[in-house]
Amino acid sequence: MNLAVIGSGGREHALCYKLQQSKKLGKLICIPGNAGTEKIAKNIDVNIRDFEEIYKIIKKNNIDMVVIGPEEPLVNGITDYLKKKSVRVFGPDKFASQLEGSKAFMKNLCKKNNIPTAGYGIFNEWDEAKKFIDKIGVPIVVKADGLAAGKGVTVCQTLGEAKIKTKEILSGKFRSSRLVILEEFLEGEELSYFTIVDRNSYHFFGSAQDHKRVGEGDVGPNTGGMGAYSPARLLTNDLEKKIKKKIIEPTLQAMKDFGHPYEGFLYAGLMIKDEEPYLIEYNIRMGDPECQVLMMKLKTDLLEILDYATKNNLNDLDIQWDNNECITIVLCANGYPGDYLKNKEIKNLSKIPSDRKNQIFHAGTYKKNNKIFSNGGRVLNSTCIAETLEKAKKQSLVALEKINWNDGFFRKDIGWRAIKKNEDNKR
Repeated sequence: MNLAVIGSGGREHALCYKLQQSKKLGKLICIPGNAGTEKIAKNIDVNIRDFEEIYKIIKKNNIDMVVIGPEEPLVNGITDYLKKKSVRVFGPDKFASQLEGSKAFMKNLCKKNNIPTAGYGIFNEWDEAKKFIDKIGVPIVVKADGLAAGKGVTVCQTLGEAKIKTKEILSGKFRSSRLVILEEFLEGEELSYFTIVDRNSYHFFGSAQDHKRVGEGDVGPNTGGMGAYSPARLLTNDLEKKIKKKIIEPTLQAMKDFGHPYEGFLYAGLMIKDEEPYLIEYNIRMGDPECQVLMMKLKTDLLEILDYATKNNLNDLDIQWDNNECITIVLCANGYPGDYLKNKEIKNLSKIPSDRKNQIFHAGTYKKNNKIFSNGGRVLNSTCIAETLEKAKKQSLVALEKINWNDGFFRKDIGWRAIKKNEDNKR
């Protein structure tokens, strides 16, 4: 079977890595890809917003299935476009993609279906938004309604900051929308819960804990993700039952009621408070960097899973996972998540072992004259799997130290809560 993966990040490199292991795979292309995918797939440099050009490439390369990695083309309707041309696509349609593409849509769906989430207000003008901020107080979460490349959410600690961020969104800082969502701040611990969904059923597709803040100890501004580990230590059988019953299943039923059954990866970003799950956000694709750890842990053939999903036969499939612990640590360009350095050479990558237990997944990279250069804020993902989280983390840090890239930085404390819990349990 010939496959095309759309995207250029660490998530897409991880998907290509796993698909490449399938005995059923014929040709694999990545649009546009990065320096990592270039080693295992054919990169084709096309703008992922240009659906017509993507379709031409799909036809030219006799592609049997297209896997959409990032959220933007899904929100813009690439699934609808390709399906109308009889292309098999893995990913939700444009309407269902509102679960991530519009936070207002998601919050209103929660309210209508009694899905637990933080209290909120949705505003398109300043006076009412200001009243809500003064009423709720701080800390308060300010969110842009539409896609904002991971920069549309701010946890504000002062009223002044909350009002500034709100005004920025209302004045059009993010082109996707001028709506602002103001949300009460929930104390708790984050959990990423993944499912794979077809029209008839869904399967659990792994758990992880992401680390959004740029600084060690979870301080500083939010990022697209500084690292993650899997499985999440928070996930118990009782909690999972609550997540499925209170959050996942009502959402999937609501999408069916809308006449747009959800199909694809569905990632619930949750806050766990007093052993109860609250939905913070939905992502309509695999997480990044969570995808990297999940692809290292997945034992079942990914191509087979996607084949079953696109034929609405997930009920007939048993998905198997490695029982070991996995971690990924993101190497970022200096300056991230603000203005960051670009086009800086990265050396020593050849010194890093590449096998089923150790991988460097590329994100913001490109190759020129047989050299690797940085091209984004999040540049590389050092991803390792081992018997314990502590061992996996040590392997990951050793790899990053070997790279010794002076133009970048990384957090050394990814997984710190779980590791501290393990140490406390040993005492």
